[in-house]
Amino acid sequence: MTTDDMVREATVNPSLDDALELAASLQANLNAVVLGTPGAVVAATTAVLAAGHLLIEDVPGVGKTMLAKAVAVSIGTRLARIQGHPDLLPSDITGVSIYSASSETWEFRPGPVFAHVVLFDELNRTPPRSQAALLEAMEERQVTVDGESWPLPEPYLVLATQNPIDQTGTFPLVESQMDRFLLATRLGYPDEITETKLAVSHGAQPLLSSLSPVCTPTGLAAAQAAVADVPVAPTVASYAVAIVRASRADPLIRLGASPRAAIGLLAAARAHAVIAGRGFVLPDDVKAVAVSVLAHRLVTDAAPVAAFDSGIAAVQAILERVPSPRP
Repeated sequence: MTTDDMVREATVNPSLDDALELAASLQANLNAVVLGTPGAVVAATTAVLAAGHLLIEDVPGVGKTMLAKAVAVSIGTRLARIQGHPDLLPSDITGVSIYSASSETWEFRPGPVFAHVVLFDELNRTPPRSQAALLEAMEERQVTVDGESWPLPEPYLVLATQNPIDQTGTFPLVESQMDRFLLATRLGYPDEITETKLAVSHGAQPLLSSLSPVCTPTGLAAAQAAVADVPVAPTVASYAVAIVRASRADPLIRLGASPRAAIGLLAAARAHAVIAGRGFVLPDDVKAVAVSVLAHRLVTDAAPVAAFDSGIAAVQAILERVPSPRP
């Protein structure tokens, strides 16, 4: 399929027009609240449109929770918040079955994971057995308790934050947990002008209170379906797979990216194309999301405190080695 063919195919899809409009509105909404961090806003918008989960690693107080709240408000739904701590139990996340004396039956009481947007704050302050309670929810979009499975609402998005691994009281996320996140990003500190504005206005909370939804959960689900149908030329798909496979052949990487990562790389590239106002994927879209999609999944010989930075450097080196196809 040539670029001209993809342009013609994109222009006859009315649902794609809605997705393009939603992408622009959502990004504008998030930029109005999360100031000075455009990269994190693009990552969050990409995750929402690609129906994937987002991991935000950064120090406390830079706006991670505010970004999650802005996403929930923007898509017209409530935010369920789970605070990570060492005493958190799996049932505190998924829910629990309680015996009802009146009906003489066991009744399931859903936990906070049953929401369209779930913020798991400081996920790596939670012990591994409770972290694992998220695995089925993030991948299968369901929760199994006492042998019975309960579907989660659609669309479904987990935004998790974690503090840098060298901070006190943290539990590193296992590889299977990291692989469930479509993207990982950082916010970083704002510039001096932005930080002064936030300090004078008592933070971003006043900005959040003035935010209006840009869609409904149903409208977002339709946009996600349209994004998933954005065409990808065979050469672009091969390029994405080549990047993922190169991570497995790199002698400096102990564990490369999985086939799930290749699927996620193209899903994120489709969303990035829509954010850019296009109905087809270019190699530049793959390049733009490769670091956010792959860096957190790689296992290198770097110390845990430098694991994310080491993954970023490894992906950037792969992008320089793997030739990009011409349009």
